[in-house]
Amino acid sequence: MNKDKALEDLFLAQKPCFDDREAFMASLTKRLDTVEYIKQHQEAILRRYKTFMVVAFLVGIISGAATLMYILSTPADVPIFTFHVKSGFFLWLAENSRLITTTTLSLLMTFGLLSIYNNVVDILDMRKTAILT
Repeated sequence: MNKDKALEDLFLAQKPCFDDREAFMASLTKRLDTVEYIKQHQEAILRRYKTFMVVAFLVGIISGAATLMYILSTPADVPIFTFHVKSGFFLWLAENSRLITTTTLSLLMTFGLLSIYNNVVDILDMRKTAILT
C-alpha cells in the first residue's frame, strides 16, 4: 500500500511540458493518420473475409445441389468404375466408387469456384490500387 502511494506521488509530481507545439501536433497528426489508415485497412479486410465466406457458402450449396442431382440421376447399383477383383482394397474402392467420385467432384468444384472468385477479387484490388496510384 505504501509503494502504491509513493508511485502515485511520483506520477502526480511529474508535469510534462511541451515546448514545440507545432512539432508535437505534426507528430500527433501523423500518428492519428497512420491509425486511421490501419483501421480502414482492417475494415476492408473484414469486408473481404465476410464476402468470401458468403461466396464459399453459396458455392457449397450449388456444388452440393449439383452433386446431389448427379447422384440421383444415375443408377445406384452401378459402380462408377470397377477393377474386377474379388477381395481387398480394390473391391472396397469399386463398391464405394460412387461416393468417392461425388465427394471428389464436390471438392474440386468448390475449390475451382473459390479460386476463380479469389482471382477476380485480387484483380479488382489491383485495379483499385492502380487507379489510386
